Amino acid sequence: MQDDPPPPTESRITVVGVGADGWSGVPERLRRIVLEADAVLGGHRHLAMLPERPGQRRETWPSPLREGLPDLLDSLARDGATTVALASGDPFVSGIGTTLVDLLGAGAVRVEPAVSSVALARARMGWPAERCAVVSLVGRDPRLVLRRLAPGHRVLVLSSDGATPAAVAALLAGAGYGASRMTVLGDLGAVSGAGPGPNRRSESRLSATADAWLSDPPEAVPALHVLALELVGPPGYGLTTGLPDDAFEHDGQLTKRDLRASALARLAPSPGEHLWDVGAGAGSVGIEWMRAHTTCTATAVESHPARAARIDRNAGRLGVPGLSVVTGRAPDALAGLPAPDAVFVGGGATRPGVLEACLGALRPGGRLVVHGVTLETEHLLADAYRRHGGELTRIAVETAAPIGTFTGWAPARTVTQWFLAS
Repeated sequence: MQDDPPPPTESRITVVGVGADGWSGVPERLRRIVLEADAVLGGHRHLAMLPERPGQRRETWPSPLREGLPDLLDSLARDGATTVALASGDPFVSGIGTTLVDLLGAGAVRVEPAVSSVALARARMGWPAERCAVVSLVGRDPRLVLRRLAPGHRVLVLSSDGATPAAVAALLAGAGYGASRMTVLGDLGAVSGAGPGPNRRSESRLSATADAWLSDPPEAVPALHVLALELVGPPGYGLTTGLPDDAFEHDGQLTKRDLRASALARLAPSPGEHLWDVGAGAGSVGIEWMRAHTTCTATAVESHPARAARIDRNAGRLGVPGLSVVTGRAPDALAGLPAPDAVFVGGGATRPGVLEACLGALRPGGRLVVHGVTLETEHLLADAYRRHGGELTRIAVETAAPIGTFTGWAPARTVTQWFLAS
C-alpha cells in the first residue's frame, strides 16, 4: 500500500467568504489576511468594497473563468505573491472555492467561509436541511429545475441573476406546476446603515405562485437572491429507471420501458460516472442515466440529425440539459470522447469495429450492455458471449391489447441482451 504524499505546509491561495453585509461583516482576523496579501482576486463588487492599500495587486476574475484562471494563477505564483480570493458566502456552495480546488488541489487552497446563502435561506423559510434540495442555476441551464419536480417537494434555487425567477416560473407553469409558490429572498445577510439598530436587515422578500409571477411580474427583482420553491403539481416521474415511453418524443427508435429498466439495472449508474449511449435513438438510456444522480454524465451518439435534435429536446424537458449529443456514426464518432464507465449500444452493433471500440474504451470496472433484435445482431452477441463471457439474455415482453371485443397478449419483438462487466 502506497502512502499519500504529505500536504503542503502552506496554502497557495486563501479564499475568504464575504456576506451580503460586506467588508463590515468580515472578522478582524480575516480583514488582516486580506489587507496584508500581495494580491487580491475577486469580482468587481468585492474588490470595490475594500479600503485602499497602496501597492496591493487587485485582479477581477477573468472571463471566461475556467479558461483564463490558470494563466492568472501562474503569473501570481511566478511573482511569489501571497494571494487572497474573495467570494460570496461559503466559497464551496456553487462558488470559486470549488474551481480553485479543481485547478490547484485541496492542499493548495485554504477556505475561510462566511455563512452561506443556502443556510440563510433555510433559516428564513424555516426549512430543515434534510427536507429540501438545492439546485444551482449560476451559469447553468434553468431546465435543471425540472428534474426536481415532485408535489410537496421544497427546492432552494441559487439564481444566476434577477431574470432567473421569471425563467423558472415559465418552466414550472409549462410542466403543470403553475400553482407552486415562489419566494425570492433578496440580499440575504445584508445589514442597512439606516434605522435604530446596527443589525437592522435590508433583506427583501417577494412571494407569488408561478402563474401569478408570469401574469403580473414584479417591477424589480434583486440581482442577489435565493429562490425558494414549494412545489404543487401532478406526480412526477420518480427516481427509479423505466420512465413511461410517452415521456420521450420519438419516431419509434426508442428503447422501450421494460428493456430500458433492464439495461440500466446492469449499467448501474453511480455518482460521477460517464455513459456512452451509442445508437441513442431518442436518448432515453442516457437521459435516465443522468437522472439517477446529479453528477452522472452521458454522451449520446446518434447518426441521424433529426433524432440527435430530438435527444436534446428530450434531455431538456426531463431536467438533464447537460447531456452531450454527438451527431455521427460509431465507431468513428467515438474517437476523442471522454472515457466511459459504462456503454449502452442500442443500435448499430453489427457495424464493423463498434463492439471492439466500446470494449477497448471502457474504464476498469466498466459495464457494457448491447441490445439486438435481428438474427445478425443475435449471432454477433452470441459470439461475443462465447469469447468474453458475461450474461446473454433473451427478453420477451407482451402487453394486453384488444382482440375484437376481447383482450389478448400483443408480443413485442424479442430482444437479445448481452451484458459484460470488465
